Amino acid sequence: MTESKGLKDRNDTADSGAAPRKGLLQRWRPYAAGVVVLVVVFGASAAIGAHVRGAKADKVKPPANAAGPDGQAKLAVPVRPSVPVTLTVYEDLRSPQSKAFAEQYADTFTKLLATGQVEIQYRLVTHTDSQLGGHGSRAAANAAACAQDQGRYTQFVQQVWNRQPDPSDDALSSQKLLKELSEKAGKIDEGKFVPCMKGNDHEGWVARSESDFVSGAYGEVPVVQINGETVPDVQTSLTPVKLRSMVEKEAKKVSDETVPSGQPSLAS
Repeated sequence: MTESKGLKDRNDTADSGAAPRKGLLQRWRPYAAGVVVLVVVFGASAAIGAHVRGAKADKVKPPANAAGPDGQAKLAVPVRPSVPVTLTVYEDLRSPQSKAFAEQYADTFTKLLATGQVEIQYRLVTHTDSQLGGHGSRAAANAAACAQDQGRYTQFVQQVWNRQPDPSDDALSSQKLLKELSEKAGKIDEGKFVPCMKGNDHEGWVARSESDFVSGAYGEVPVVQINGETVPDVQTSLTPVKLRSMVEKEAKKVSDETVPSGQPSLAS
């Protein structure tokens, strides 16, 4: 994978009027259908033999409704494929920085989705596992993919954020905890979720996504891309206001570029 170019924002104009803060899940519920999920997972199941685990590690099994370019692994679940701007967010369910980012930008994402011009693609990676050992990131991401099979990705991930342990604690590797989180997420058929989680059904799909992230040399999560271009300095200088401005500029750019030659643009 070729590393994407950075975007630079030149418009720091602040949004006017801050909306009252609500719970993350409440803010996201109306727009959950606009989220695209890409999940990275890898894990082992004591309930299956080593040869079966090896086979699953090589088999790319996307969650429900996944899509992708012809001839390539289907790593995305598109819901609004015709929108002009795709906002990709790489995050790690075991990472405190990823949790903080999700909380800080929840209102901004809600507003962007409401415009109908943006879809969000989540790529769940396992950076913390690599740094601290264990497999909590991968186990949680696999479980999130299983929840996505039932259209409950957003609700499940919210429960992970609510119960996220200290990164030095590999508690997310617990199947018991992940099952509890799925129950709290609600409307998940445990008869389907549990076998998917314990069997690491999306293991190969996840391994492929993780490999793509590592090859891209993106560094620490969270990583944000706008139409494939990496936003620089996410943790040090990016703000919700800047991100929204950058996305709006990109939407206008795409809109202007799609106007047929010789035809007037509606953009001022």
